[in-house]
Amino acid sequence: MTMTFEGASVVLPGEIAETSVTIANGLIAEIGGPSQGTVIDARGLILAPAMIDVHGDAFERQLMPRPGVYFPTEAAVIDTDRQLACNGIATAYHAITLSWEPGLRDIARGRDLMQAMRDLAPRLLVENRVQLRWETFAFDALETIEWALAGPLLPSLAFNDHTSMTMRAYDVSMQDRAFEFSPDFSIAALDDARMKKRTASKAHRAGVSDEAYISLLDKVWDRRSAVPEMIEKVATLARAAGAPMLSHDDTKAETRSWFRGHGASVAEFPMVMEAAEAARANGDAIIFGAPNAARGGSHIGSLSAGDMVEAGLCDALASDYFYPAMLAAVARLDLDRRADRSHLWSLVSHGPAQAMNLADRGEIALGKRADLVLMDWPEGHTPSIRGTWVAGRAAYRGLPAG
Repeated sequence: MTMTFEGASVVLPGEIAETSVTIANGLIAEIGGPSQGTVIDARGLILAPAMIDVHGDAFERQLMPRPGVYFPTEAAVIDTDRQLACNGIATAYHAITLSWEPGLRDIARGRDLMQAMRDLAPRLLVENRVQLRWETFAFDALETIEWALAGPLLPSLAFNDHTSMTMRAYDVSMQDRAFEFSPDFSIAALDDARMKKRTASKAHRAGVSDEAYISLLDKVWDRRSAVPEMIEKVATLARAAGAPMLSHDDTKAETRSWFRGHGASVAEFPMVMEAAEAARANGDAIIFGAPNAARGGSHIGSLSAGDMVEAGLCDALASDYFYPAMLAAVARLDLDRRADRSHLWSLVSHGPAQAMNLADRGEIALGKRADLVLMDWPEGHTPSIRGTWVAGRAAYRGLPAG
């Protein structure tokens, strides 16, 4: 199918220009030429590359809309997919946690979700991919990781260690903790009353008592000395598959260097300046949360995404826990004049594409996949999505009442 968007303000690499864009056979066929095929009047609107979400776990609210209340997986996947389309996200990496915890983040539940996504793919509107959000103490996840890496859409792999974060000493903040495998990493006592308070929400999510969760944590913590070897096993599998790898919540240059040495060239949500600067100095891609940027700061006291954008220490923004945050983040950063609008949009399109090695999308350029969003953005107001196209196919069209 051939289609031309006429008269839009088009977000091109490095500039925004009023021009026409023609797509054919799912690709960007012409920029600025005569109209061909179906014509879409885009005057007064903005045409931009569709967004790419490299880390989103908002789908968990569809799977478990209330604590302990699980919803049918297929219905949850379909609803999540529709949310992505109407929020202008054409490619999404669902951060599916593979944990030693029971309940929502159980390995078997994660595998079932990935299988449902595969089975539903012909019925879905956007490209639903997976970030294997692997908790490094979850040794039983190895088989599922191998299975996922051999799937039809290559996943990414993120190394998460919330176990060590939970076990840090009580007088150490998340941002101040040492590299997890350093002798300087100080450890909390499990029999301290403060551990029950620290793990209460995790126990609730896992569907077990506080005492049962702490008992399980105690057993899992005994694996600590074997974790580096397991990380190397998993990293070897990911390297062989060509999967992008990320380290999560880095707090030290040492942490970033260690994971880079294993092939993880993306720093996801670095928590302190030392880690972000170490990533930039070594050419690693840096990802921050879009909710952080949209709200004007981190809700857990980590780095401000807006500050990092302005400092040149952010390459991509991810939805994290709220899909609308990506568009809202660009709007907030634009309002605050953190960078020019073309660059800000690259944080949700070209930057994520580069981080995930998706060379076929992320820009409005000849030959690129026609993943596009059309939006209205009245001066001084919040932008909204009018349409999302995935490889030239209309995934969402919204016609406002006015």
